[in-house]
Order: sequence, then C-alpha cells, then structure tokens
Amino acid sequence: MGTSVQLTPISGAHSESPLCYLLQVDTFRFLLDCGWNDTFDLALIQPLASIAPTVDAVLLSHPDTLHLGGLAYAVGKLGLNATVYCTLPVHRMGQMYMYDHYLSRRAVSNFDVFNLDDVDTAFGKSVQLKYSQHLPLSGKGEGISITPYAAGHLLGGTIWKITKDTEDIIYAVDFNHRKERHLNGTVLEMFIRPAVLITDAYNALNSQPSRRQRDQQFVEVILKVLRADGNILLPVETAGRVLELILYLEQHWLQHRLMYSMAFLTNVSFSTLEFAKSLLEWMSDAIAKSFEHTRDNSFLLKYLKLCNTRKELDALPPGPKVVFASMASLEAGFARDLFVEWASDGKNLVLFTERGQFGTLARLLQTEPPPKVVKVTMSKKIPLTGDELKAYEEEQLRLKEEARKASEAAEEEAKASSGTANGTGPVDMVTSETGTNQPTVEGIVPPIRASLHRDVFIDGFIPSTTSVAPMFPFHENNNEWDEYGEIINPEDYVSKDDELEFTTSQPTPSAGDVEEKPDADAEDMLLDEHPSKVVSSDITVQVKCALQYIDFEGRADGRSIKSILAHVAPLKLVLIHGSAESTEHLRQHCLKNVCPFVYAPRVGDSVDVTSDLSAYKVRLTERLMSGVLFRKLGDYELVWIDGEVGSQEDDMLPLLPFVGTPPPHKAVFVGDLRLADFKQLLATKGIQAEFTGGVLRCGDSIAVRKSGNQQLVIEGPLSEEYYKIRELLYSQYYVL
Repeated sequence: MGTSVQLTPISGAHSESPLCYLLQVDTFRFLLDCGWNDTFDLALIQPLASIAPTVDAVLLSHPDTLHLGGLAYAVGKLGLNATVYCTLPVHRMGQMYMYDHYLSRRAVSNFDVFNLDDVDTAFGKSVQLKYSQHLPLSGKGEGISITPYAAGHLLGGTIWKITKDTEDIIYAVDFNHRKERHLNGTVLEMFIRPAVLITDAYNALNSQPSRRQRDQQFVEVILKVLRADGNILLPVETAGRVLELILYLEQHWLQHRLMYSMAFLTNVSFSTLEFAKSLLEWMSDAIAKSFEHTRDNSFLLKYLKLCNTRKELDALPPGPKVVFASMASLEAGFARDLFVEWASDGKNLVLFTERGQFGTLARLLQTEPPPKVVKVTMSKKIPLTGDELKAYEEEQLRLKEEARKASEAAEEEAKASSGTANGTGPVDMVTSETGTNQPTVEGIVPPIRASLHRDVFIDGFIPSTTSVAPMFPFHENNNEWDEYGEIINPEDYVSKDDELEFTTSQPTPSAGDVEEKPDADAEDMLLDEHPSKVVSSDITVQVKCALQYIDFEGRADGRSIKSILAHVAPLKLVLIHGSAESTEHLRQHCLKNVCPFVYAPRVGDSVDVTSDLSAYKVRLTERLMSGVLFRKLGDYELVWIDGEVGSQEDDMLPLLPFVGTPPPHKAVFVGDLRLADFKQLLATKGIQAEFTGGVLRCGDSIAVRKSGNQQLVIEGPLSEEYYKIRELLYSQYYVL
C-alpha cells in the first residue's frame, strides 16, 4: 500500500492570502509555512488554533511575513510546540522581519499581538539545514526524511522534498528559475515524476519582460526623478527582495559615480546588511566566486547609507534622494510616514517593486487608475501628563494594593491550612535581648542572630523527634545569570575617589539646559519608560506624486511555470496560493498537458493525494545477492533482478532465485538527461550542435528532442554519425 498523504489548506487557497497548509504523511503532521499578512488580522490565523498543538514539525520556505509571519503568535498564543526546520538565512532574516514589524507598530501603538520574546522563542525552536542536506526524522517521524533545495526568490528560499519509502512529496512555492545578481535560480527542474508536487498559481497569468529591459526601465525612471529634484520612495520588505535592489543600484552608482543620496531605512537595517555580508555562500555563484578570488564582499556598500531612525535620514545631505523603507504594504513603518509626507509633491515618485498584499494601502495605490485622494490613519504615542498621569498612577497604586492584599490573603490561608494540618495554632512571640519579636517553638529559643531571618521559623514548624537542631537558614540567590556567569553591577566596583573625580569634572547644568526639550531619541526612551497614550488621526492625503510599478518580485512567470511543471511531470499535482482565476487557469492547463490528477482544494478542505502505486518490502536472499552488482545512481543503488516471490514472512516477501532461464525484458533507461548538457558533451567530442525551436540539431542531419511525455527522441538517417550520437546518448543513462 502506498504512503497516505493528505493536504489541508489553513490559509492561501483560491486567494492571495498568507500561506499555511497542513500536510499529513501517514500519522506525521507537517505545517507547511505559517504565514500572516501585514495587518495581522486575527481572523486569518484563527483556524490554526485547533491544529497548532497537534503539529509535529514546521517547514518554512521563505523568510517574509506571508510565509512565517504567524509563527511567533502560534508559538506564544496557540500552543505550537513543534520543531521548526528552515535554512540559516530564513532563520536570521525571518527574525529581522518580525523584529521590524514589532518595533514599527510598537513605536506608534500599544501593539500586543506578539512581542520580541515570542519571536525569540519561536525561532529558538528552529533547526537550520543546508541545501541538499538529507535529514531523517526520528520518533513519530521514523522513516520520513526532509531535504531543502534552492528555490530562488528570497535569500535562503527553500523547496522542500519530503520522502517516505520510495515516494517523494515536493513543496515548491514562490520559486524563481532566473539567475539574479544575488541569487541562483531554482533547482525544481531536477525533480522528475515525484509522487506529489504542491505548488502555487500566484503568477500563472503574469508575463515578465526580459531582465535587461526591466533593469533599464528601473534606472531610467529613478534618474529622471532625481534630475528633476524629486525624492523617490521604494516601499520594500525588511530583508527580502530589497537585497537585489540595493545591489543593483549600488553597482550603478559606482559605475557612473552618481552623487545622489541613497538610504536604507528600517528598524533593523544594520543587522540586515551584516547578516547579508555573512551569508555569501547562500548567494549567487558570481558573488561567491568574487569573494573567493578577491575577498571582495558585494555587500560592503559605499553609496548606501543605513538608517534606523528618521533623525538619521534627515541628517543626510540636502537634495533629492532614493530611500528604501519598510514596509512594502505601507501599513506601518517608515514607508507609511514618508508616503504621507512626500505624496503631496508632484516631483516625487513612489516606486513599487512588488504587488501589495490584498487590502493594504500599497494595493490600493497600485490599482488602475490610481486614486488621487486617500485617507490614512496615523497614530502616535505621547507621554501622559497632568490629570491623566495622576489618574494612571492612582490606578496603578490601586492595582498594586489589590495584588498585595490578595497575596497576603493567600499566605494567611496557606498558614491556616498548614497549622491545622500539624495540629498547632499560632506560635507565640517573645521579645529577645535585642528587643525584636522572635518566635518560640516548643521551648526552643532562637539565637539573637536569628532575628535577622525571621522567615526561617514559620507558623506550624515543629522539629522532628529524630533531629538534633533546627535546620540552618537558607537564602535563595536571586542574582541574574547569563552565558558568561553572574551579571554584575559596575557601580558596585567604582571607588569613591573615582566617583568624586567624575562628579567634579561634570559641568553644572544651567537652568536653560534643564528646561530644554529632549530630542527624538530621548522622547522614545521616555515613551518606553513612562506611561503614554496613543493618539490617532485620519489624514486626507492628496496623491500628487507619481506612482509606478516595476516587477522585481523574483518569481517565475506563467510561461515558465507551465514549462517547468511539464518537465517535472508529477504523478499528482496540488495547486495552492493564487487568485481563483489564476488557479483555475493553471489547473485546466495542467490537466491537458501535465498529468491527469490535478487538485485545487479550498481553505479547510482536505484532499487525499495518496499514491496509487503499491509498495512492498522484499527481502533478497543470500543466494540471489551473491550474483548481482549494484550501481549507484544519485541517492539510490540500482540493479535488475529476476526472481520468484516466496510466501510472506514477518511482513516481508522473500525473493528467491529464478528457476530456469529468466524471460527477456526490454531495456530500461534510468536517469535524466538535459539537452543543454548533452550539447556540451557533443562539443567535447567535436560534433557541432545547436538549438532550433526546442530541438537539438546535431551534425548535418540528426535531431534530438523531447516529446510531450518527456521521452527522448533521436531522428535522422542511419549513418555512422547517427550511431555515434546514439552511443553518446546511451552513455548518459544507466541501462538495465
């Protein structure tokens, strides 16, 4: 019987909502991605509440919000306690995403959906894997293995291969087949006829221009606005496609010696670029080779300025500038503030490089025709003062008093129950020689020093008849510790002379200095340390600036998706994450050209994609094994065996040597040959070959092509050249 495989979309089916899917392989439950949107709508993630505690493992494919935005909330609030598997870049950049989201919202609101501790806890459960690293699971997942492969699109982006017995399940979403400046293309085409392929239809209806045409348009638009003395805002994600954009503009600025200011403005811009510098082995071959040969790190940037606050951005030289700012959705962060500030100037440009999430301000501005007026809600934290501050402090005192009384009542109740259990009442207090009240227990008078630690002798304490004296006082050490040992306070080690010298060397502040208003950083600290309130206001923004969209999403387009799916040719195909129109379009195409079993489940609907093939465990006898020679091919070892199946023993079928002469069989060609690789082989043998309309023309009259069912066809007149090319073709396969 084949491996049981069931897929249930939690979110992201027949829509562009975040990606989250439950995959059950036999009894083991995978959560494929755990996405959320930039509005952090609780209704979207609520269906995960009943499933999260039952998940055995989480597989993350990309570091952006749509793929892992709900992980911190699921771990902190929904009881998700499974191991999280991802690549190192997804782990690090995913943290940067979530840090930036939290800090952006916390700065202007009382955001409490999750906090930084939830983020750290969630990513603390992760196990980082390298590309092509084969990891067998243990325990409940015994017999299942997972392997990550490069997906393109984002740094560390992953295609997951889940293997059980001889069946492969491929989870490949948001992949990109094109090589880029900082990333290689996907390796999805290396998989041939997996049992199940789960992929998305997000770009099924989209077509893309050539990379050269797109890059030229991008630079021309930017330079045109800068030369007209306008500013350019590029709303970007924290640590995603912005790396490709930064690298491209940095190279262009360096090549043409441009002097316009360029800034990267997020709460974690410094950390993001530092991580990028340390993750070169995950990037494109060109970047890796450049560093290997010349030690030149492509992310040591000369023209880009890193900014964490608006104050740092405003400190840049005056004049037109290019600003990469988070968030791409314009729902929060510095990009939202800059849009409100710059939108009213017709010289400025807001340049979108990816489609905005559904229901966000960015998506509204990308509609055709774009709106001329938008209403934006802006929030700000301000410190409490006057009567509001007094009322807040009184409320906090009242809450503390209620907590203290409740604690005392609980202690009294505990003492009473303890005294009743021991058969004794309250212990009488006597005055010691020091004048302090001390308890007397059964005629035992504590020493004078015990008056300092009255908490040792409590009501109901009666020494055992076998003990010779009361126990020694025990004081718990409540000092904080970190990985280096006990945390010390440097002030405890400052001598009085140094303290005096430091005090006398400081200038005495004047009255004017005391009354001076704090700067922005000080105000931020005050808002963190002192009570504050959130003030919101609706602003009507006149959109006079230019709005433009240039596709830098880094996803395969519709034509490429169809070609790749035809090449992979899965036995069963599941389509997820895409509009209803694009999903249905791709489903109809795949039914005609890819495979007969194509599924497009809706949210909450389970689809059974169990393989129709029957698999049996066979035990090869020693007599049979002694006469065979295995040949390694990829992750497997192959050999053709003729034998007879015996009666079942311990859930296994013994394979016995064949009696008599085995019947002949047709040759079986095992392997996968790419025509581009075969062309290179022919060139090394002195045979000219070139592609014409998808057909490889070899020599004078021989043609090699792949048919619709991925069979290799060689055509041409019988000649010495024909047999030579056929022999070279056969040499690329293992023939059984």
